[in-house]
Amino acid sequence: MAGKRKTNPAGSTNSYRADVLHVLGTLKVATADQIQRISAPHLTFRHADKEPASKQKQARTASHTGALSDMRKHGLSENGGSTDTGDTLRNLTPKGLEAASWELRRPATEMGSTARGAGSSGASHPMAVNETVIALLRPKPDVAKLVDDPSHVQVAAQAAVDTPPGIGTIASYWTEVPLPATGTWNAPGKGGAQADVVLTAPQDGVPLLFIEVDNCHETAEELAAKLEKYARFFCRRVKDTDGQERPMWCTRWTVPEGRYGEAPHPPVLLVFNHVGERNPNRTIPRLRELTRHLWQGERMPEGYHSYDRRMPIVVVGLRNLREHGPAGAVFLRFGRDRPQPLLDAIGNPRLEGVLAREAEAARVRQAEYQAQLRRAAQEQAAKKAVEAAREAAQREARRPACASCGSRFTDERWEAAEETDWGRPVDTHPHLCDRCKAVAVASAAPTPGRQEEHQEPLPEWARQEFMCFPRRPRCTECKAAFTDERWKAMERTGWGPVRMEPRPTLCGDCDLQFESDLDQAWGVSRRQEKHDQEQDQAVPRPKSGGWFSRLRS
Repeated sequence: MAGKRKTNPAGSTNSYRADVLHVLGTLKVATADQIQRISAPHLTFRHADKEPASKQKQARTASHTGALSDMRKHGLSENGGSTDTGDTLRNLTPKGLEAASWELRRPATEMGSTARGAGSSGASHPMAVNETVIALLRPKPDVAKLVDDPSHVQVAAQAAVDTPPGIGTIASYWTEVPLPATGTWNAPGKGGAQADVVLTAPQDGVPLLFIEVDNCHETAEELAAKLEKYARFFCRRVKDTDGQERPMWCTRWTVPEGRYGEAPHPPVLLVFNHVGERNPNRTIPRLRELTRHLWQGERMPEGYHSYDRRMPIVVVGLRNLREHGPAGAVFLRFGRDRPQPLLDAIGNPRLEGVLAREAEAARVRQAEYQAQLRRAAQEQAAKKAVEAAREAAQREARRPACASCGSRFTDERWEAAEETDWGRPVDTHPHLCDRCKAVAVASAAPTPGRQEEHQEPLPEWARQEFMCFPRRPRCTECKAAFTDERWKAMERTGWGPVRMEPRPTLCGDCDLQFESDLDQAWGVSRRQEKHDQEQDQAVPRPKSGGWFSRLRS
C-alpha cells in the first residue's frame, strides 16, 4: 500500500485513471464534473443528499479529481484554465494523448491536438460540445454498484436507468475532426471544415452523424457557409485502395449503401446553445432557405422523397436535447413540418414504409406461391393415390385363384407360379395354391410298396452337358422319378449320333416289364433278336483270292 501511495499520492485506481483517458482522449478538454457524469454516473446518486451543491460536486468528483492529480504528477494531464463557473479545465499532454490512443484503440494520428490554451477564454464552445455529447450519451448508472446504498438512492438510480437510452459509448464520439476539401486527412488544405463532433454508432442505428454546436454567436449566412464546406467535402472523390474512385469520407467511415440507387450524403446535426445574442428561432428559417439546394429532395411517385446526393440537415436546441434525449421528438429536419426523434429525422421513414410494404407484398406473394405449390403437390399426391388404388384394384382383379380350392394366390405364390426359365414354367403346379400344391405333390409320391432308389442330384456341369431340360421326368406308368442313367438315355444330346429309346416315357422297370409282356405275347425275345442282328453285323465275310472272287463280289 505504501508503494502505491508513493506512485499515486492521491490514491487513484487504474479504473478511474482509465476513465480520465477515455473522456479527455475523446473530448480533448473537460472538467472533473463532466468526466464523472460520463464515466461514473452512479456517483451522482450516491452523493445526491449532500448540501450545499458545491459539497455534493466535491464528493462525487473526488475519485476522478484524485486520478487527475496523479496523472498530472506522471505528466499525462494538465490544468488548462477554468470555465465561466469556476470549474478547472483539464486536458491531456502529448504523452497523455499517446496513452489515450491505446485506451481508445485509435491511431495516434487521429487523436487530434491537446487543446492546450482552450481555457484561456472560458472554453464556452468546448463545454457546449461536451454537454451535447453527454446529452446524446445519456449515461446510465450501474445499479449493482449501489446495492449498499439507501433505498431512495437505488430508486432514483433505477428511475434514471428506465429512461430512454442514449446513443453509443464515449468511444463512439470524435471531436475536432478535420474535413479536408483539399489536402489530406493529416494535412488538410484551405477551404475545408472541421466537425465539432462525429458520431459513429451503427449498433444504435446511427452509422455516421456530423454534429455542429453553435452558441448562437454566428449568423445564418456564416452557418450556411460552413454547411457549404461540408457539401464540398462530401462531394470530394479520391481513389480507394482498390483503385476505384469513391467519396473521401467513405475511405474513413462506412455506412450502409442507399436503397433504390440512392447515395445520400451523411446527415449534419446543428445544436443551438442559446447563450449568445442570436435568436435561433430567427436563424433557423433563414438558414433553411439559404441551404435549400443542399437538402431538398425529389418527390417520387411512390410517395417518398429521394435524397440522392443531398445532405440531410437537422436542428435541435441543447436544452431540449438534455431534457428529452435522442428518443424525444425534438429534432426538426429541413423540409419537414414537425419535429421527430433523431433516428427518424436523419432517416427516411416514408422510404422505409415503401420498402416495408414492398417486402410485405413480396412476402404475401411468396406465401401464395408456396400455397400454390402445396396445393399442386397435394393434387399430385391425390392423383397418384387414385392411380395407385386403380392399379391395385386392377392387379387384384388379375390375381389368379387356385384351381382346386378357389382361394386367391399370395404375392409370393403368384410370383413363383409365373416364374419361367427361357419361356417354360418353372413351377410344377402353377394353377394351385401352396396348400393344394403340397397336397398334389404328396399324392403323386411313389407307393410304399415300391422302393425308390436314392438319386443323387447331378452336378451342374453334368446337367449342362447332356440334359435338355432341367426337370427330372417321371414315369407315366408308375409315376416314379427317372434314374440318372434313364434320364440321360432319354434326353441325350451332343455331337454324336442320337439313339432314341422306343419308350422314352417309361422308367427302366416299366420298360423291362413292357419287354417281358411282348416276349410272352410273341414267343420271341425282342431283345435276343436284336442282339443276334447285332452279332451278325459284327462278323465279317471271308475274302477269296483272285480276280474271280473279286468279280463275284
